[in-house]
Amino acid sequence: MNQDDVIAATRLWLEKAVIGLNLCPFAKAVYVKNQVRIVVSEARHLDGFLEDLDRELDYLVAADPAETDTTLLIHPTLLADFLVFNDVTGIAEEAVEEHGLEGVIQIASFHPQFQFEGTEPDEISNYTNRAPYPTLHLLREDSIARAAAAFPDAAAIFERNIEVLEKLGVAGWESLGLKR
Repeated sequence: MNQDDVIAATRLWLEKAVIGLNLCPFAKAVYVKNQVRIVVSEARHLDGFLEDLDRELDYLVAADPAETDTTLLIHPTLLADFLVFNDVTGIAEEAVEEHGLEGVIQIASFHPQFQFEGTEPDEISNYTNRAPYPTLHLLREDSIARAAAAFPDAAAIFERNIEVLEKLGVAGWESLGLKR
């Protein structure tokens, strides 16, 4: 899979869904300032992907937040099965601890078949965490805290997102040109 195509699809998702639908009210500011690092892993196996994760954790914590505030680590083919990806997300969270970055870096997960516990696969609420490819989002906790302070009711974001997606529906999501 071509890295440029993966990055283009990810940017389209960021622009049309995450920012366009305002699913994350904090995303636009860092995106327009080019502070979002998008890395496509070409690892052939899970160990290689986890090594890429280790490198990205080290990179992000060492980088100036004004240059790189957040990182999207994507693997377009290795983690196609959502349950496997979910397990890898748990391993990634353990890697944060192993790096001594608890309270510094947080991981959010996005996947084409993302499914919240207790939901049916095609429920529109799952689309809040659906991305074109399996993606680990490495976020700085300081940035999350600043963004949450600027947004008085951060807890309401998830509920608002579900309302937006319910109004949009699957057909509306597909009309954005996003992969389903």
